[in-house]
Amino acid sequence: MNIVVCVKYVPDATAEQKFESDNTVDRVGVPGLLSELDEYAVEQSLQLKEKNDDPESVQVTALTVGPEQAGDAIRKALQMGADKGVHVIDDAVAGSDAPATSKVLAAAIQKLGDVDVVVCGMASTDGAMSVVPAMLAERLDLPQVTLGSVVESQGDQFRIKRDGDTATEIIGATAPLVLSVTDQSGEARYPSFKGIMAAKKKPLESWSLGDLGVDAGEVGLAAAWTAVEATEARPPRTAGQIVTDEDGSGATALVEFLASKKFI
Repeated sequence: MNIVVCVKYVPDATAEQKFESDNTVDRVGVPGLLSELDEYAVEQSLQLKEKNDDPESVQVTALTVGPEQAGDAIRKALQMGADKGVHVIDDAVAGSDAPATSKVLAAAIQKLGDVDVVVCGMASTDGAMSVVPAMLAERLDLPQVTLGSVVESQGDQFRIKRDGDTATEIIGATAPLVLSVTDQSGEARYPSFKGIMAAKKKPLESWSLGDLGVDAGEVGLAAAWTAVEATEARPPRTAGQIVTDEDGSGATALVEFLASKKFI
């Protein structure tokens, strides 16, 4: 069985976010890391391998698209236990939206050959669109079972549990398929020292758009279906208001403050 897990390098949410002059997110000048939601996808991919009757016959490939720093996302997946990595790196990809990203990912997956399962996180922590798995399924002409909180497999048969606001669904599908999992699917493992050392010897390939046969004019900011027209810096924090309760009026003052801000 061949499993491809799609991972994304995203800006660290705790760092100060910056934008380029074209209003795209600065992914080079700010610290980044493997998207937390994609860690769950890596975990489920590894569990599919470990629970297989013949784990040694299962290969987990971590795939990412992004600048040079995005290689860190691949390395984290390799440290967790993925077998090899593929990094699509090309300057023309910068500014790509979800449709273009899915196009590049689909081309890379097709280049990898016979793939049984494509695993994704439920969303990226920077864009939070949740549409790439469905777009991948469409481009690869595969069934999709998305937003799984519980994943079960037996051979090429898969069952996932989806928890909605008002009901729980159980969906079955036969591989090959595209699968996405939520942050309720199981805590992602931490890389062990052994895993970190082993990752240094695992294969990591770099591909360009030319290697995938993707026209540069079909991706990037110029080809994006959507664009950010303007950005502005968040206003600096102002000093808070201190209410001194000397005569028992503190509760009243607090209620009046909350009401003035329309919190209550």
